[in-house]
Formats: sequence, structure tokens, C-alpha cells
Amino acid sequence: MDQQTLINFRRTLHQYPEVANEEYQTAQRVVDFLQEFPPHQLLEQVGGTGIIATYESDNPGKHILIRCELDALPIAEINDFAYKSTIAGKGHKCGHDGHMTMVAGLAPKVVDLPKGKVSLLFQPAEETGEGAQQMLQDPQFAHIKPDYGFALHNMPGYPLHEILVKTETFCAASKGMIIQLKGKTSHAAEPQNGVSPALAMAEIVQMLDGLPQALDFEDFTLVTVVHALLGEVAFGVAPGDAVVRATLRTFANADMAKLTQAAEQQVQEIAQKYRLNVAIDYTEQFAATVNDEESVAVIQKVAANNGFSVTVMEQPNKWSEDFGQFIEHFPGALFGVGSGENHPQLHNPDYDFPDELLETGIRMFWGIIEELL
Repeated sequence: MDQQTLINFRRTLHQYPEVANEEYQTAQRVVDFLQEFPPHQLLEQVGGTGIIATYESDNPGKHILIRCELDALPIAEINDFAYKSTIAGKGHKCGHDGHMTMVAGLAPKVVDLPKGKVSLLFQPAEETGEGAQQMLQDPQFAHIKPDYGFALHNMPGYPLHEILVKTETFCAASKGMIIQLKGKTSHAAEPQNGVSPALAMAEIVQMLDGLPQALDFEDFTLVTVVHALLGEVAFGVAPGDAVVRATLRTFANADMAKLTQAAEQQVQEIAQKYRLNVAIDYTEQFAATVNDEESVAVIQKVAANNGFSVTVMEQPNKWSEDFGQFIEHFPGALFGVGSGENHPQLHNPDYDFPDELLETGIRMFWGIIEELL
């Protein structure tokens, strides 16, 4: 397949971004693209809008899964090129349009495998941490049973085409914690007749901020309070409810469990101290992405064979990626591909995936497949 065909496909995806669990047209575009290279099995609507295209040889061998993401972000694009987003307030600001194109671009290579089996997986809702689990829980996925799984993510701030690897944790675990405090409103002139959550909210914010330093954790641990709301804007009313939202982030899954338990316990104690009812909920939950050592070695070998520079990262990425949910079930690894030292960062409104990386990703994935089949 020629490079311009891939670029045109990527730029079409870029023009029509769809956010988590709304990727209907995106999924259809992928299915249409694959029709020229028909898979032996095509599963659609897996875990929502997910797709799994499986190519199989008559000769036995390993089963390799290659995964990418379908979803865009609720971020307005400020670029002004011809293929800019046509959807107000939405844009491919993480490069998933490029990741999809790389994986779809493998179809001409895997349509005639010498042995083994390859599944190309297009996952919904990565940005919200829902999509991987949705696909894993879908009965259709139960029949896939790969021997290995691989994915990549483009990484601004690193030289173009550089391959970034790390054994063990590659991306942090994270979750959004939602704390709802319920007391009783009163007249602002008579606050003693109500139960205000104001002091409890302030104490909880301070407690969460200091929790990583207050306990002994295995590795990097961070709590970021992202939002707090107290009562309503009514100067005659003492508040009766409050909400605190925070992001919990750790490099180790064990630390996430410990951090979560400690935060919940202390929130309960503070609520009780101030005679408040409390409800705790979670959203956008990501496990740490923990890479298999053998799989990382394969990535390094393939990069060297293709003449790509390899950097072994000293620390995991602080951002999260739900590919870790897949490789809890089978060996595999997520790796990075540098998208330019001065390239706009992920989730910036001026970000755009570099088309120069399309061939890099395809060569890496195909090399991994050849190495392991």
C-alpha cells in the first residue's frame, strides 16, 4: 500500500473525530478500509464500537494481537490546515487517528500470513479508561485468546521515529475519585441550625493533597484535587452539600489499592467528625500498564533491525493507558514512538499526528509479528 493512501485515510479520520463510546462512523470507516484485504473473521460492535479483524494462516503458529484506539477528545482544534476537524469542540488530539492508520495499514501484510494468526483490534473509549474492559467483557472476545499483545503510543518531546521502551510499568495507574458530602442547609444568619460541609471539604482537600507524603508507598504516588464545589451561590443560605473530585495516580497497582483505601478511610473519618453523610464513587479507572520482559526484548530487537534508535526509559509515563487491562490476561507490551522533540504535546489544541510516523509504526508492528509467529 502506498504512503499517500495511508495519509489520506489518516486525515479523513482526523476530520471526523468521535469521542469515547460514540465512534460509530470511525468504526465504519475502518471496516470499509479493511474490505480490500478481507480478514478471515471480522467481529464488530465488540464492547460497543470495537472491531477485531483476524487473519489466519493454514499453518500453525502464534496468535499476535495488535491494538489501537478509535476515540478522539472533547478538545477544539485550533489548527487551520485543510483536513482540520469538522466537528465543533472535538479533535484527534492524542494521535489515535495515526494509531488506527498504522494498524489498518498492516492488513495488506497480514492478509497472506506464512503461519499463525494476527488479530487487529480497534478499541473504543481509551480516553475514559472504559474501552479495554468493555471489549474483554464482551463474549465475542472470549474466542480470541492471543499469545501476545502489542500497542504503541506516539510521544512528543522525543526525536522523531525514536522507539521508547521499558520493562515493568510503562504507564501509571489512575482513577477519578468523587466525594459527595451531605449535611443540612440553614439560613446564613443562623448557621448553627444546619450542618455545613465547608470545614470538612477544606480538611479533605488538604488531606488528599498530603496523603502521598503521609504514608509509605512503593513508588511514585500523586493525588491532584481537580474540582471542589460547596453549596450554591446564595448569600442567604449556609451550604448543606459539597463535592470534591480528585485524581489518584500511582506507578504500582499495589500502591493504588493502598492509596484508595487510605483516602476512603480518612474521608469517612472526617465526614463522621463533622456529622455528615458521605458517598464515594470512582470514574475513569486505569490499571498500570505493566510490560512483559520478553515482549520488550522483541520490540528492542525489531527496532534495531529496522535501524531505529531505542531509548530505555528510566521512569514510567505519568499518564495512563488502558492497554494494561489487556496484558493482564496475556503477555505483551506498550511502547512509545517519538513524534518530535518540539512537537505539540498530547491533548494540546494544536497537536496533530505526524504522518512521517505511519511507516515507522507499520514496520515495527510487522517486525514484531514476523519475530513471534
